[in-house]
Amino acid sequence: MFGTLYVVSTPIGNLEDITLRALRVLKEVDLIAAEDTRHTAKLLARYEIRTSTTSLHEHNEREKVPALLDRLKAGQSIAVVSDAGTPGIRDPGFRLVRAALDEHVRVEVVPGPSAVVSALVASGFPMETFTFVGFPPPKARARADWLGRVLAEPRTVVFFEAPHRIRETLDDLSRLAGDREVAVARELTKVHEEVLRGTPASVLARLASPRGEITVLLAPPPAGESADVPPPSDESISRAFAALLTESQTTRREAVSALAQRYHLPSKAVYAAIERQKARTTDG
Repeated sequence: MFGTLYVVSTPIGNLEDITLRALRVLKEVDLIAAEDTRHTAKLLARYEIRTSTTSLHEHNEREKVPALLDRLKAGQSIAVVSDAGTPGIRDPGFRLVRAALDEHVRVEVVPGPSAVVSALVASGFPMETFTFVGFPPPKARARADWLGRVLAEPRTVVFFEAPHRIRETLDDLSRLAGDREVAVARELTKVHEEVLRGTPASVLARLASPRGEITVLLAPPPAGESADVPPPSDESISRAFAALLTESQTTRREAVSALAQRYHLPSKAVYAAIERQKARTTDG
């Protein structure tokens, strides 16, 4: 008879944020597959759990899945944990879960803390529907293009960012999103938990030395905003386009995407306005 694979959520900061069920499962399984065994050891020591551990991270998951699957098929039970939150969501665990399901091994999820949900609730932004989009690309041009697509979402958007890139990302948002409201959550559930809300520029100005993983939220565009604002002239669009190209390293495509978001227009309409104004200037 096959064993069970338990996907166990662990605290995202405060070690008290773990369920009784999670503690029981971690004590009873034959093995814990952890993203970082040294990090998980602190949690296990806190609750006097002596279950054996093995590493399962992004660099070895593909190679280790077959052996773990053999143990599950031999009747052993395994708990998979990440450093924080639920395994598989931007963390190792997906490949093992997929392989277990393909082999008809029972998979049970032990729910718990979530940085996405915690930050979403703390932001005060609409949460009836929302979109989680992982991490933005690290390179400047790819990130700006990615943010341009994200800003077109009609619902609240949640994503993660590394502390050494959060200032660049907020600077991009200030340039691309203008006064669109954002929230930046850091050190969630810890002593120095902080959620900063406001425009990207105002949040950037108040952001102290960031540490740990950061969760960023973008509020949806105000309902009916585009209907209340008169359409911009071709000249104003062209001036804004030229300013973006001159004042930053923005590409033409990124600049058009930013203006489309700013003026609530399709990218094709922005391109057309720029070309019309160029033709007028040439004819004149």
